[in-house]
Amino acid sequence: MYTIGQVSQMFGLPISTLRYYDKEGLFPDMHRDSGIRKFGEKELEALRVIECLKKSGMEIKDIKQFMLWCTQGSQTYPQRQQLFLRQKEAVEAEIARMNQVLDMLTFKCWYYGQAIKDGNEHRLSHMQPADMPDDIRRAYQNAHR
Repeated sequence: MYTIGQVSQMFGLPISTLRYYDKEGLFPDMHRDSGIRKFGEKELEALRVIECLKKSGMEIKDIKQFMLWCTQGSQTYPQRQQLFLRQKEAVEAEIARMNQVLDMLTFKCWYYGQAIKDGNEHRLSHMQPADMPDDIRRAYQNAHR
C-alpha cells in the first residue's frame, strides 16, 4: 500500500489532483486507514488508465463513466470497449493531424536551409515537388494535402 504522497511522486502528479480523482469517484474501492487514503495495485493501475485517457483528451466525466462501468462487471465490457475504440480513433486522427504539422515544419526547415545556401528563394519558388529530395517531397505532399 502506498500513501498519497508516494503516489504523487511516483506519477508526478500533485496531491490535489489525486484527491480530486478520489472525490470524483475514480477510485471506488480505495482502502482508508483512519481516514488516510491507501493506494494499492488496483488504484495504481486505475491511475495509469486515468492518466492515459486524460492525455488522450478524454474528459473527467467520461473517465468517471468508465470507472463506474468497471464496478458494474462483465456486462459493461462492450461499453468499455467502445469507449476505448472511440478514443483510439480520436488519438489516431490527432496523430495524423500532428504528422501533417510536423511535415510542414520539416519542409520549411529544409526550404529555408536551401534559401540560406542559395542566398535567395528564386530557385525554390520555381521548384516542383518532383525536384525535391524524396523525404522532403513526401513531407511537402503530406503537409499540402
